[in-house]
Amino acid sequence: MTLPLFRDDAYLRDAVGTVTTLTEEGGIVLDQSIFYPTSGGQPGDSGRLIWDGGAIEIATSVKGDGDQIVLVPAEPSALPPEGTQVTQTLNWERRHRHMRVHTALHLLSVVIPLPVTGGSISAEKGRLDFDMPDAPSAKEELEVAINQLISMNLPISDSWITDAELDANPGLVKTMSVQPPRGSGRIRLVQIGEGANVADLQPCGGTHVARTLEIGQVRIGKIEKKGKQNRRVYLHLA
Repeated sequence: MTLPLFRDDAYLRDAVGTVTTLTEEGGIVLDQSIFYPTSGGQPGDSGRLIWDGGAIEIATSVKGDGDQIVLVPAEPSALPPEGTQVTQTLNWERRHRHMRVHTALHLLSVVIPLPVTGGSISAEKGRLDFDMPDAPSAKEELEVAINQLISMNLPISDSWITDAELDANPGLVKTMSVQPPRGSGRIRLVQIGEGANVADLQPCGGTHVARTLEIGQVRIGKIEKKGKQNRRVYLHLA
């Protein structure tokens, strides 16, 4: 397995790691990784590996067998042999923008309290698909509402519950198309706010900013009809 260092510290930009496996496709697996693998609509991280005698650019990161995280080189190059200690460095600006967009999408699901049928994240914008037969009456009101939540500078924290606890609280799951990963016996919850000011609480394995003010201003973009009951709502970083 690969220990996901980003899970405990999403702000970790550099770390050492040891190569445990080289895949047949030319991917690199480390014993521990700061690179988030593509999942849940969030793209895999990019960056660089450096070791004694070599370096390689990483284009993206994906899930491998079991709990492995596979780092995908940007172009064919000499790979660090198994057992090599490397220094990992994130493309931090790109990752941080993913964190901002991802956290903002959580808030979008608060101001539009409807089931989510899909979503995606990029460094500039994100979108959520909602089970929404009719378009919202005032896009400007949504934009004001989400920016008000951001301005409250709410803290973001995480905790863990068991599969059984989630089954007892099915309302925590907002996404209809993607269910929280099971099998490990526990599921990560991400909470925005605290005490009487909890704005959102839902299962999520992605990376987020520490406080909502760090998201910055956002604007609501296009709202598109996608099928009989679905509306796609775009959100942009200002």
